[in-house]
Amino acid sequence: MKSIAAISAFALMLGSAAPVLAQSSHVPEGTKLAANQTFTYWMQDDLKTLDPDLNTSKDGNDVLHQLFEGLYDQDAEGNLVPALATSFDVSDDKMTYTFHLREGAKWSNGDPVTAQDFVYAWQRLADPKTASDYAWYMELMQVKNAHDVIAGDKPVTDLGVKALDDMTLEVSLETPIPYFRQMLVNSSTFPVPEKVVEKFGSDWTKPENIVSNGAYTLKSWKIGESIELVKNDSYWDAANTTLTDLKFIPITDLNQALTRYEAGELDFVQTPAGQYPRLKDEHPDQAHAPPRSCSYAYIFNVGDNGPEALKDVRVRKALSYAINRDIIVDKILKGGQTPAYSWTHYATAGFTMPKTDYSQWSEQERMAKAKELLKEAGYGPDHPLKLRLMYNTSSDHKKIAIAVQQFWKALGVEVTLENFEWKVYLEKQQQHDFDISRYGWCADYNEPSTYLDVLTSWSDQDVGEWKDPAYDALLKDSKTAADPQADYTKAEQILAEQMPLAPVYHYSLPMLLNSHIKGYPFENVELNWYAKNMYRTAE
Repeated sequence: MKSIAAISAFALMLGSAAPVLAQSSHVPEGTKLAANQTFTYWMQDDLKTLDPDLNTSKDGNDVLHQLFEGLYDQDAEGNLVPALATSFDVSDDKMTYTFHLREGAKWSNGDPVTAQDFVYAWQRLADPKTASDYAWYMELMQVKNAHDVIAGDKPVTDLGVKALDDMTLEVSLETPIPYFRQMLVNSSTFPVPEKVVEKFGSDWTKPENIVSNGAYTLKSWKIGESIELVKNDSYWDAANTTLTDLKFIPITDLNQALTRYEAGELDFVQTPAGQYPRLKDEHPDQAHAPPRSCSYAYIFNVGDNGPEALKDVRVRKALSYAINRDIIVDKILKGGQTPAYSWTHYATAGFTMPKTDYSQWSEQERMAKAKELLKEAGYGPDHPLKLRLMYNTSSDHKKIAIAVQQFWKALGVEVTLENFEWKVYLEKQQQHDFDISRYGWCADYNEPSTYLDVLTSWSDQDVGEWKDPAYDALLKDSKTAADPQADYTKAEQILAEQMPLAPVYHYSLPMLLNSHIKGYPFENVELNWYAKNMYRTAE
């Protein structure tokens, strides 16, 4: 990247506009920058953690992309760009990757970022003692011995990652996968500072202790109120980082969030269900609804803690068929979302949407089949089916849950809605303490397996505890297939036949973005954004 001097701090303090040539390389010449280079971002919920090895949420990933940096970032279209890996070599058998790290990259305390920082972080992620819900990601990446390390059958030192020297990282794989480097954008693969973690333990991410290596550092974290970041002058590309202050504000009520956006307190907000068309008319330069690689579903608990009724595939199919997805998308959400009859998001690279049987039926045909299946399973007026439906606090989730409750009531199913705050909701999912749960998944990388692997028997995210050997075999085979699309199609067909979850819709991101904030990556289907590539123009 060509380096041009950054906007001067002195000019910012004076409140004067930046000279045309004194701006970052990603800012077009002639742009008048605002003196106040801030960005205030809405989040649905507060974060559980700022530890890259423990995070599981999309909002967490967004914050961690600012605080930390891994081997690769993405550009505005979702293509890989070098971050700490300036180059790489791969063996002829595609089983060994050697990454050459960036000279001069530092932690915020001034220590150099080294290959050993990656080794420590990856070993820590896979270590059973860490108890990370994302340990399985090492196995998904096919890192050598990941399965045995995670299971506790081999020491973490056997994990296929080593530092050849301070600037050279070697990764050995079990199986070559063509999308391996794309997986390295996820925050769970980021380095962490060993001596800081070992010194402070679980307190290492507190503002007074944390050491990070991204374009920003943590200024404060007021639980339930805000997370504030400031520009990291130790960052290797600080000269090309324009935004200086970031604030993340959790607001579960989207209507309240919209009010605060319109009052000028936020620069970004997701629009509440049903309001995007109006807001698009009122704010055409601020309203956007790009595709977002996430899928929304209701997952069924078929494990030991789940109700006996859901172990019957006829019941699961009946519940799925009875969901009127068109009403949810067209009448409730109205924000560019699309009905989902398969799990993988339609915009995922290399994916062709399969035509599942029930996606071809009319709504009347689906409801008739649902009633028939439920009757076959032995449920009706004399033997009503009673279930609990869990969702996390959100006005949108509530509206969808109420609609689904009514769809299922038409089947004769009595549904009790259960609403929990984010942290409690996640705990209940991991403890399999639910009947049916709202379930969402956002892509960790732009390839179909990021969705399909979630439902394998080895996945830490398989909260419904559904297991199918044939499904597992397909996903394992896909890792070495010349063209895995056939395996992905068969996997989606198994999901349609076994219905471990009911897909509801594929996401877009209907949002309002302050028109003076530039550089947001609308063309990146994962919508991974990096504040270091963004800037605020003058009013």
